[in-house]
Amino acid sequence: MHRRTFTALAALAATVSVSAFAAEEIRIAHVYSKTGPLEAYGKQTQTGLMMGLEYATGGTMMVAGKKLVLIERDDQGKPDLGKSLLAAAYADDKADIAVGPTSSGVALAMLPVAEEYKKILLVEPAVADSITGDKWNKYIFRTGRNSSQDAISNAVAMDKDGVTVATLAQDYAFGRDGVKAFKANLKHAKIGHEEYLPQNTTDFTAGIQRIVDALKDKPGKKAIEVIWAGGTPPFNALAAQDLKKRYGIDVFTGGNILPAMASYKNFPGMEGATYYYFGIPKNAVNDALVTAHYKEFKTPPDFFTAGGFSAAMALVTALKKTNGDTGTNKLIKTMEGMSFDTPKGKMTFRKEDHQAMQSMYHFKIKNDPAFAWGVPELVHEIKPEEMDIPIRNNR
Repeated sequence: MHRRTFTALAALAATVSVSAFAAEEIRIAHVYSKTGPLEAYGKQTQTGLMMGLEYATGGTMMVAGKKLVLIERDDQGKPDLGKSLLAAAYADDKADIAVGPTSSGVALAMLPVAEEYKKILLVEPAVADSITGDKWNKYIFRTGRNSSQDAISNAVAMDKDGVTVATLAQDYAFGRDGVKAFKANLKHAKIGHEEYLPQNTTDFTAGIQRIVDALKDKPGKKAIEVIWAGGTPPFNALAAQDLKKRYGIDVFTGGNILPAMASYKNFPGMEGATYYYFGIPKNAVNDALVTAHYKEFKTPPDFFTAGGFSAAMALVTALKKTNGDTGTNKLIKTMEGMSFDTPKGKMTFRKEDHQAMQSMYHFKIKNDPAFAWGVPELVHEIKPEEMDIPIRNNR
């Protein structure tokens, strides 16, 4: 009898201690492309997320007396895998909140999982408009920019009368949503051709030739808008064709990670708009990120490092406001309309679709021998109020 009582008490004590321990933790799952075609982007996001959590908690990794526990999962850029990993994170790992993923295709597969488990998924850095558009649900927030923010800011750089544009994009959600949003925001320039190529394209010869055939005889200014993420970017192939000299065709694009921007050196004076470049924003949070990154890696923070850092700032800001309460309804109520500081300055989650409203940067490329990449020099900070970002979720 005594033995059975002791066993029952021991089991109860174990249950209580596990529950008590769990109550002292805030569990955050990061599902991202640790490997796969977007590996470089994913690793930067992870670095930024960790640095941001450290910064936002003053190095304690604690909020309201609770320890932040980060759980990493590699979706490899595969939608089905990302979907199952997120479900496992919520169900088995008892994640309170999830962050990610890297790929828009993976994100779209994951959205229903957040709804099923009634847990928040903070999307960073996947950009497809549909994530906070027609595929959205109330559990989805996004610190990453969306395709419309990319498109509207890039349209600022090239939307002029008499310009004919051909788009060159990857044939999946990121590329097609990007082109759709870009076209929707051109008020003056005309679209002369749309070229979609597989994500893993390495030979751009045929695609570029189709663009040249569509543009070469057009009057006025002619330009190619490149919308490309990961894999082999087309810029070296475009430079090899010497399109400006042969056909009067300019190249425009958004920002990218620093290694990809090495090819921008072939296009001095090229304009576009970017989400982030470490030398552009002037604020205390960016200063902290740049300093910490140089200290740890001897290099500047990159495009997606800033995104991971921003996601961390959003999470900690929200958790401080709820005093560590991870109840989903309370977090949603707290985060809707919430402003928070990031390396890009202040962002605000729009109440209607939970998309972070944020600045973008119109740049012109300078070829500076001190840097291995084409340096984007600021032409104009495009502030959130200057961009009419459509609400597409039919809420």
